[in-house]
Amino acid sequence: MHQLLESVFGQAFSNPILDTRHDSAQLTFPAGGMPSSANSKSAGGTPAPLKLAMTTDSYVVRPLFFPGGDIGSLAIHGTVNDLAMSGARPLYLSCAFIIEEGLPMETLWRVACAMRDAARKCGVQIVTGDTKVVDKGKGDGLFLTTGIGVIEHSQTILPQNVQPGDAVLVSGDLGRHGMAIMAVREGLQFESAIESDSAPVVKPVMDLLQAEIEIHCLRDLTRGGLASALNEIAEAAGVGMTVDEKLIPVGEQVHAACEMLGLDPLHVANEGRFVAFVAAKDAERALAILRRHPVSSNAAFVGRVGEKSVPLVTIKSAIGATRILDMPSGEQLPRIC
Repeated sequence: MHQLLESVFGQAFSNPILDTRHDSAQLTFPAGGMPSSANSKSAGGTPAPLKLAMTTDSYVVRPLFFPGGDIGSLAIHGTVNDLAMSGARPLYLSCAFIIEEGLPMETLWRVACAMRDAARKCGVQIVTGDTKVVDKGKGDGLFLTTGIGVIEHSQTILPQNVQPGDAVLVSGDLGRHGMAIMAVREGLQFESAIESDSAPVVKPVMDLLQAEIEIHCLRDLTRGGLASALNEIAEAAGVGMTVDEKLIPVGEQVHAACEMLGLDPLHVANEGRFVAFVAAKDAERALAILRRHPVSSNAAFVGRVGEKSVPLVTIKSAIGATRILDMPSGEQLPRIC
């Protein structure tokens, strides 16, 4: 997927906004002018520009309903979280439904109600959309959502802004979404069911910004998990970074499920978790703020950014050895987000 994005879409559509490789596009509308890049600054005495964030995401998951969530709430959470990663307060969503012929109306109604409830919880409105029906056997519930949010702070949160010495924080335990889906598919039984971590993360991000934490980058840990996010950001910023396996929160049941399926929990998708790169001076304060919220109550410091160098991510294992933490290779977990 990373190679596909770089070799096809990155080359075909390259422009300064897209080339930031962030979860959402940051757009600035100067007073009386046309849109410009996110780095525009207002001149003294002129009205402050309007700063917006915009994102598009699509969701295909099987089964449509899973422990801890469903494709409807997942689509809302994933879209608002992408906007939050730019420090934007989500406002409006557009949703396109691609529906397979023969899908029960009861199923579609359940999904629509789940989207409605999740949108209300997130404080956003679904204001426009589209529907298409495809032939039987050619689709199993694909949802595209486009979100718009407003950026109400002066920080520029981009992968390229990550700096040597930054603290690497994760907002909670990893791997629950991917393992919740896989446990259902593979019929794995545990003492208690693994529930997806699907949830909005807007409130803790807004609190970090309100407290004026110096945030250099945020990235939600969806497809490809923590390993993918760290490698993408290291490449964009041209830095090395090291994380400590012992400090990375992963639940016992997720560990067990990953071992049974031969998966690395750092490669497994999440839908309510993010990584934050913050200035070292603000790390402890940022953790305290994150831990006030249920969705990020077990946030943890997991590593630090090194000097400008070859963009390489390394991990210190539980036994003290150091190895390279590679980008996920192949299709480990199809159709989970």
